[in-house]
Amino acid sequence: MILALFGGALLLWCAAEARLRHRIRRRGLPAVATVVPESDVHGALDSAPLLSFATRPVPGGRPAGRTAGRTGGVPGVEAGELVLTRPRGHTPLRRPAHLVPGGSVRIAYDPRRPGHAVLAAEEAGPRPLVADLLWTALGLGCLAAGAVLLLAAA
Repeated sequence: MILALFGGALLLWCAAEARLRHRIRRRGLPAVATVVPESDVHGALDSAPLLSFATRPVPGGRPAGRTAGRTGGVPGVEAGELVLTRPRGHTPLRRPAHLVPGGSVRIAYDPRRPGHAVLAAEEAGPRPLVADLLWTALGLGCLAAGAVLLLAAA
């Protein structure tokens, strides 16, 4: 039963992440982020790099989200904020060579929640599709194995 629940949860997670990435790439705001050097050993081992970028100024208000500091202002327009986040849906085993600290990368982010950012399609390359298919296959396999074990136990 646990195997079937794990498989079902993994499938739901895959679908939600793929939908979020697709929505942000289509409707999000483009930006250029800088890969930030990690301050801890465990963060440096994460395949998703820590990114820093400034949100676009939002007229009449501040965007919500985790922020690290304020940027310069324009009269009558609230300044954007500096955001530190990791890109969503980035699941390779090793960090790609072009995502080195200090490097620039194109992203898209949700203006309502700037912490939700994804690598631009041309930066991500074909690997996200392969990773999505592998995670989906793992979820389907666990769900099927769990269902077979439940049927065998009945």
